[in-house]
Amino acid sequence: MNNFTFHNPVRVLFGRGQISKLATEVPAGARVLLTAGGGSIKANGVLAQVRAALAGHDVREFWGIEPNPRYETLMKAVELARADKVDFLLAVGGGSVLDGTKFIAAAVPFPGQDPWDIVSKSATIEAALPIGAVLTLPATGSEMNCYAVITRGEHKLDFGHPLVYPRFSVLDPETTLTLPARQIGNGIVDAFTHTMEQYLTYPAGAPLQDRLAESVLRTLIEVGPLTYADPTDYDARANLMWAATMALNGVISVGVPQDWATHAVGHVLTALHGIDHARTLGVVLPAMLSVRRAGKREKLLQYAERVWDLRPGASDASGTSSASGGDAGSGGGALSDDARIDLALARTCAFFESVGVPTRLSAYGIAAEGIPAILDNLGARGPLALGERKDVTRAVVQDVLQAAL
Repeated sequence: MNNFTFHNPVRVLFGRGQISKLATEVPAGARVLLTAGGGSIKANGVLAQVRAALAGHDVREFWGIEPNPRYETLMKAVELARADKVDFLLAVGGGSVLDGTKFIAAAVPFPGQDPWDIVSKSATIEAALPIGAVLTLPATGSEMNCYAVITRGEHKLDFGHPLVYPRFSVLDPETTLTLPARQIGNGIVDAFTHTMEQYLTYPAGAPLQDRLAESVLRTLIEVGPLTYADPTDYDARANLMWAATMALNGVISVGVPQDWATHAVGHVLTALHGIDHARTLGVVLPAMLSVRRAGKREKLLQYAERVWDLRPGASDASGTSSASGGDAGSGGGALSDDARIDLALARTCAFFESVGVPTRLSAYGIAAEGIPAILDNLGARGPLALGERKDVTRAVVQDVLQAAL
């Protein structure tokens, strides 16, 4: 296991009715800016709960933070916060609202002329406004980490800093009961891929982190289809919400290598083609694992065994086709190691498809002719050296995109 320092300061208020505790979490006398997206929190009653909880507080509202929050939109909130001398931010929404609010928090006191430098040049963050959050969409884990992804033009870039951890996050599963099935499916795949980016690399002598990651993956496989099929299932929603938070709050990543090549490619697909973030991951992850199977072989076999119960010597009675297009055991005989990997990847794809997330670029009208533009955008900041070993080059990404067609 590698050396690490772990600190997560986020106070989590989980469960029914926790929005009512905002009054004691938001400092008395604070000048609050509530940040939100397109208005779904008005229809589902969340906004009314927040307003009631903050009655007596000095609150103004900023609306319109879009999915994959855009720099231009966020700078309007920065201007408002500066003009009104805001000293506390409350994000009410999903991961994009939280991500955008983290940028606002860092940009308001930023001393430079162009706050985009925070994202594009990793400019030093010396101060940030405090943030609270009311989560309404389980997916990104942004409610319990210090990272954000911001879009400007054809570039979607990430930044992170300890000063933009939320002070607290309210997670009430009832706020998710009215979400469309598409957003729930996206959230399941997003959380699953977050976990895989930290887990499916190479053995690092960290069995606890591995088993924590595997428990998140198995929980998503168990409760994901339940909550996708039945939006009234509170227990399934609660477990999905907590699994998505645990997927990216830092616990499973300490002391182990991390990949994130799938996310790097996915960000470009969103920036160029407007595909939902999670849906880009659903396309890229299986292909990325298949193309890079040699370097990930040990962990792929562990994934097959511990997550999909494909143990050495097991036979496949399902007749499920392998990820490479062949049949991985329709005859019922013992599966080879390669066949177990194929079948694990095939089941990953089937799981994503079961919650409404396609796993092929063709589902979005992207053909081989579109690959060079993706590669050019991905390499715009310099030579590629992605993945846990920094060996994912332009040529590797090209192979991944070809495999995902």
